[in-house]
Amino acid sequence: MMQVQVLADGRLHLNHGPIDLICQAWGPGRARAFDRAVARFDGLLEELVAELPSLRAEQSLVSGPVARVMAAAVAPFRPAFITPMAAVAGAVAEAVLAAMVAGPGVERAYVNNGGDIAVHLAAGHRLTCAMAQGGTVELRAEEVARGIATSGWRGRSWSLGIADAVTVLARTAAMADAAATMIANAVNLPGHVAVTRRPAVEVQADSDLGARLVTVGVGPLTGAEVELALERGCTAAEAYRARGLIEGAALFLQGQVQMTGHMALTGGEVVHV
Repeated sequence: MMQVQVLADGRLHLNHGPIDLICQAWGPGRARAFDRAVARFDGLLEELVAELPSLRAEQSLVSGPVARVMAAAVAPFRPAFITPMAAVAGAVAEAVLAAMVAGPGVERAYVNNGGDIAVHLAAGHRLTCAMAQGGTVELRAEEVARGIATSGWRGRSWSLGIADAVTVLARTAAMADAAATMIANAVNLPGHVAVTRRPAVEVQADSDLGARLVTVGVGPLTGAEVELALERGCTAAEAYRARGLIEGAALFLQGQVQMTGHMALTGGEVVHV
C-alpha cells in the first residue's frame, strides 16, 4: 500500500514497497508540487513491475516512460554487462521530480531515492549534498549536473567490486545511478583472498546479476592494495567523464578516497546521500 507522510521538518515522504522517497521543494508553488509528486507516485511501482522481466534482462525492449529512461541511461555503458535495473532508483527519482516541477513557483526541489537524488534548480540557486563517507558535493544552477547517486558493496544493491561507496555526479539521476554501479564494479582486486564473493542468485534469487559473483565481504587490505583498487575505479570514472557521461566521482575504500571532476565543495543547505 502506498504511504504518504509530511515529516516534522516539512519534507514529503513517499513509500510503496521497495521505493522510499524523500521529497523537498522551495518556493511559492511548494504545496502544489507535493500534490503532483503524490499523484505521479501513485501507480509508479505497478508500472515498473509490469515490465520487470525485461528490466532485469541485459538486452530488452521496454515501453513505460520510467523504463525507457532506465534503458537509455545504461545503454552508453555497454558492451560491458549492465541491465536497466542499474538505473531504477535514479529514474524513479527523476520521474517524481519532473511531476513536482511541472507547475510554476518551484525554485529548488529534489527527490532522494535512498541516496540517488534528482535535483531541480532555477536560475541562481544551488544545493549541497553531504556524502555518507564524508565530504560534500554542490550542484549549481549554472552547471549541468542534476543527478547524484551512490553505489558500492556496502549499499542496498549488490556490487561486483569492493568499493565501500562511489558517489557520482551526472546530468541526470538515472545516468548517475548507472555510472555509480559501473565505477563501483571497477574498484576491484579480482581473486584477492580478503574478498568474499557469492553468486548473486544465491543471495537474491531474482537478481538481475544472475550467477555473477557479487561481493559479500571485504577484509583488511594494505594501503597499496586499496590504492590500486581505487585507481582502477578512477580510470573508469575518468573515461566516463571524458565521454560526457558523468561530471565527477568520489571513490571510497577503507579510509582512502580518490576523486575526479567537480566533487568537493561546501555551503548551502545539506541533503544527506
